[in-house]
Amino acid sequence: MPIFEIFSLLALAAIAWLWLDSLKAREVAVRAARAACSADDLLLLDDTVAIANLKPVRDDDGHVKLQRAYSFEYSDTGNNRLQGSIVLLGHRVTLLNVGLRLPPEVRTLH
Repeated sequence: MPIFEIFSLLALAAIAWLWLDSLKAREVAVRAARAACSADDLLLLDDTVAIANLKPVRDDDGHVKLQRAYSFEYSDTGNNRLQGSIVLLGHRVTLLNVGLRLPPEVRTLH
């Protein structure tokens, strides 16, 4: 088997692994967004997340893993769209941001 065919098969296998691993990570992110929204009585709009960033980083043990950042939209009233984000390291949630906007009477500026 020529070397070009071997490298082509390895590249296709790597792409297939990345695709399947990304599907699993996306499901983890959707579950985390659903849980965060339901805990705060928010509506997860479109019931989905969208990939915003993908890069290799090192974890606490020094192993290289893929870090994925996902964005999603939620609503607190049903009449607006607010942005949230989730960062995964491998398949573990490391950051979940649901930045609620406070009403003007609650906000204090110092």
